[in-house]
Amino acid sequence: MSETRTVPIAGTAHSSDDVIEVRSPFDQSLIGTIPACTADDVDRAVRSARSALASPLPQWRRAEILDTAARLLAERRDEFAEIISREVAKPIRTARVEAERAVSTFQFAAAEARTLAGEMVPLDAASTGEGKLGFTVRVPIGVVGAISPFNFPLNLVAHKVAPAIAAGCPVVLKPASQTPFSAIALAEMLLDECGLPAEYLHVVTGGGSTVGNAIVDHPDIALITFTGSPEVGWGIRGRAPRKHVGLELGNNAPLIVHADGDWRTAASKVKVAGFSQAGQSCISTQRILVHSSIAAEFTGALVAEAESIVTGDPADEATDVSSLISTDERDRVLSWIEEARAGGAEVACGGTIDDLGVLRPTVLTGVEPSMKVCTHEVFGPVVAVAAYDDIDEAFRLANDSAYGLQAAIFTSDLATAMAAFHTLDYGGVLVNEVPTWRADQQPYGGVRDSGNTREGPAFAVREMTEIRMVVLSP
Repeated sequence: MSETRTVPIAGTAHSSDDVIEVRSPFDQSLIGTIPACTADDVDRAVRSARSALASPLPQWRRAEILDTAARLLAERRDEFAEIISREVAKPIRTARVEAERAVSTFQFAAAEARTLAGEMVPLDAASTGEGKLGFTVRVPIGVVGAISPFNFPLNLVAHKVAPAIAAGCPVVLKPASQTPFSAIALAEMLLDECGLPAEYLHVVTGGGSTVGNAIVDHPDIALITFTGSPEVGWGIRGRAPRKHVGLELGNNAPLIVHADGDWRTAASKVKVAGFSQAGQSCISTQRILVHSSIAAEFTGALVAEAESIVTGDPADEATDVSSLISTDERDRVLSWIEEARAGGAEVACGGTIDDLGVLRPTVLTGVEPSMKVCTHEVFGPVVAVAAYDDIDEAFRLANDSAYGLQAAIFTSDLATAMAAFHTLDYGGVLVNEVPTWRADQQPYGGVRDSGNTREGPAFAVREMTEIRMVVLSP
């Protein structure tokens, strides 16, 4: 059954005659419709949001709102998981994990709201400051424009909205048009049940060329937080040079499995890390560099793990991997697989579509560094395996990327582990874990085309606040 949704803008339930149809990526059934908002809707939302700054929320109140949100999300985990599963074709078990992570994101944001503070400045360390008292306070940066992606439609919205609330910033949120319902449900919960004033959160649904551009260009938005492709992200940065622009972009995450590493555990973990969410994660394990002495054993184990994955209906409890966000994306990924095959790579498993139209998890071997499956972000259920002989060669191949979000290595040698985190040029380096692992409280972000910011409530809150210097004289 489909539904027609309104969105909260400036304290009203906004609807529109011009709507966007949202369909299931799995079976193309109509899930519902959302308003196709306009630049005027964005302006109304921003004006309302800006008015909130005249009556700032005290920190205790922000924390109370965030605590309530965490509690209600925990109570409604299954309800939110069903929304996630339906709109992004995420298997229901995986969708529950995302809902649980969103609870943690709000809990950590609540802790930041309670502890956010400035610091003392020793003015009398200079003779000119004698007798004066100096300290800083952190104040909201202003209205936050948040643009979120489709792949984690609840938790990545939470990573933008929860820190903004903790910082005292009103938000104008544009969720991905393919997956808007999780964001709308979260916003309605915050506004209707958690006590967040209407001026502090607005949801504007629509396309990037209309709503997205209006957010980027609006003069009264102080900070933009964007998660998505590098092409769009750096374009936003170029269009808004006077704004604070935080970008969390792509990756083609490398995993090194060294000769002394636990390759069995590595293969087992890649079953989830390479194929969960149908590979639609910025830190999905994509490039696997395995020492030549264990390459055959590791690859055999990995293929066995991949072939054990159940594909199908996301609502089925047995399903591990379901559809990509669209058939166009599925066909693009298939074309990259075929291009690799034509270039000499071997499809060790997968590379085909099942009876329900789902791309089977795919393991490629014998890949070359110049292939698209190695140089670009696949964003599909594909891992590419290549052998190496020397650890320095592995580090060089891992670093040979336009991206730099997270990388990982399996090794039992401390010196090799230390060399890895000193050498691998990534925002995060994990040892004896896959690059897909993430804690919601960690500083999460990358370098180069992977972005310029750090998510995680403690770090996002500081980006969403400014330091105000206070000097008291007798």
